[in-house]
Amino acid sequence: MPESALTVLTVPVFSTLCNEAFRLRRAVFIVEQRVPEEEEFDADDLTAIHVVAIADGEICGTLRIIRDEEHIKIGRVVVAISARGRGVASAMIAYAMALQPQGSNFYLTAQTDKTALYEKFGFIAFGDVFDDGGMPHIAMKTY
Repeated sequence: MPESALTVLTVPVFSTLCNEAFRLRRAVFIVEQRVPEEEEFDADDLTAIHVVAIADGEICGTLRIIRDEEHIKIGRVVVAISARGRGVASAMIAYAMALQPQGSNFYLTAQTDKTALYEKFGFIAFGDVFDDGGMPHIAMKTY
């Protein structure tokens, strides 16, 4: 996907674009990956910063950013099936990290088959592999 064809921006919770992002999360995490619905949506969605990627007028990716005292957590990274392998996740992660103050520490939990993506942004895996939503995950952070 040419970079000019992709727009990445933040959207307010429960705006039309954020609701479309929630619909994408439901399609990928709950339907495709069979994550239990009660585990997918939580109270953090109310206060998170929501990022979307738009291509050809459609939401093709989303993630959320949660700030706490220790770090900035990037989570719920999802890309539509039709847009995978086109740099959408990388564009969203770069955008999300650039929004934060320089020197920020970032944290996330990654599906174990996705760690190479996050390593490109300086994330390093730590701890043991654990189950989250029925899939193996590992914690990762930047230093």
